[in-house]
Amino acid sequence: MLAIDDLLVARDFSSVSDRAVRYALDVAARTGATLHVLHADVLHEAPDPDADEGRSPGDGFSRFRDAVKQEGTVSADALDAVTIKEVVRRDVSAGPAIVNYATEADVDLIALGTHGRRGPSRILLGSVAEEVVRRSDQPVLSVRGDADGQSESSPRIVDRILVPVDFSDPSRETLRTAKEWAALYDASIDVLHVVAKRIQPAFYTGGVQSIYDMEPDIEQKMMDRLETFVADTGGPERTIRPHVVVGNAAPDIAEFVDTESVDLVAMSTHGRTGLDRFLLGSVAEKVVRYVHCPVLTMKPFGTTFTTPEEKSESSA
Repeated sequence: MLAIDDLLVARDFSSVSDRAVRYALDVAARTGATLHVLHADVLHEAPDPDADEGRSPGDGFSRFRDAVKQEGTVSADALDAVTIKEVVRRDVSAGPAIVNYATEADVDLIALGTHGRRGPSRILLGSVAEEVVRRSDQPVLSVRGDADGQSESSPRIVDRILVPVDFSDPSRETLRTAKEWAALYDASIDVLHVVAKRIQPAFYTGGVQSIYDMEPDIEQKMMDRLETFVADTGGPERTIRPHVVVGNAAPDIAEFVDTESVDLVAMSTHGRTGLDRFLLGSVAEKVVRYVHCPVLTMKPFGTTFTTPEEKSESSA
């Protein structure tokens, strides 16, 4: 089962962060975790016009509990039993405040809202969610506002989880974690492998420009490999549907989320920083930016939800 004892949710009192609080409260009720509610008091930052200033991090939690109770997806007793710990951290920006507190408090999961900015506004302003995804050792649950702007509406029940995999050990660990998450919500899982259609320019001199020129039956080969990968990955038994597409990873993942009405994406991220990340980008960060459902990201070198006993069995 998911080993989540302490869950941190960042709150700036905007409607988007309140939506993340609702998700975090639901997860805390299901796992019995203590919910750390952190507000970052940022130095020299212009006030957010959507935020309600002058409040403590835990203000309005009775409203959140009542709203989640009305959804009927988790018991009222479990919601009432969630312990709330309010935290205010002052720092140069929100990202370091969240990441530093998560390390100090040894939390198991970070949840936060994201506006999913695109274009010039994202380049100039950056994204707190992307910074936390990139720098934190803990898994991060990024929660977007609704596409229609109604960010305070009830989160959807998690019925369907998408796990993009590249056959690496980190993606195997993410799939095993997703199976535990699916058991928590009684959800099914879709596993997606995206084969890059265009190949490296070094092959162009031989007249090869598409993966189909090299492997005409690439999709069937990858499907066979994907089915084996799924069968060999531990975790609770869940309904798992494998998918293989040829194209471009981030756009195809986003398209799958939209067309298949996915409720949660779980994926591994390399957590690149500096020039390497700027030049190469990150599939995980692009997915966080573009999809409208929550995204759970995990680092290959970071903490996991795996208990020591489960990790030993998986290694064996």
